[in-house]
Amino acid sequence: MPTPKTNPDSESAPLYDFGVLRALRKRESLTLEQVAERSGVSVAVISKLERNQSSAELETLYRLARVFGMSAAELLGLAEARLAHEVKAEGYEHDGFAFSRITYGKARVFYGRAVKGSRITRPEMHHDDFETCWVLKGKIRLNLPSETRVIKAGRALQFDAILEHSYEALEDSELILMHLRKENRF
Repeated sequence: MPTPKTNPDSESAPLYDFGVLRALRKRESLTLEQVAERSGVSVAVISKLERNQSSAELETLYRLARVFGMSAAELLGLAEARLAHEVKAEGYEHDGFAFSRITYGKARVFYGRAVKGSRITRPEMHHDDFETCWVLKGKIRLNLPSETRVIKAGRALQFDAILEHSYEALEDSELILMHLRKENRF
């Protein structure tokens, strides 16, 4: 199973940092002994994992994850996510809106600008996402199948992105759109 190997993009960072176990344990105000009792994993094994001095078997991850109310995959994801991941923004224009986009795993974030009167009538194809529109400056009209909403600066609206929708800039505007992939919906 996962071992604390070195990340090729960093000289010293391990691929998996199980120090996250210590953070979870402290957050829940648990001692090593309490986690060991609840998981059936020895104090010595937990201690070595927290200090990245040993590798973890899948069954060990499963048992430890259950103590914190998560799956083994979620615990492994936390251990991996402690590394910083840098991406470069991609710019593009769509129906009068200028966007910069970044993508990480299950999230895509768009910073956009639009001049008054710009409209997106067929936004790019969505997966089964939740979409959040946060207006930083100006005013945006969002048209959904059963309602139309005007979002003013400093306000945000979240909706099911699989629904047909369109945006219109009622004023020169800046906005952030965030798409979050849903888990196991279909």
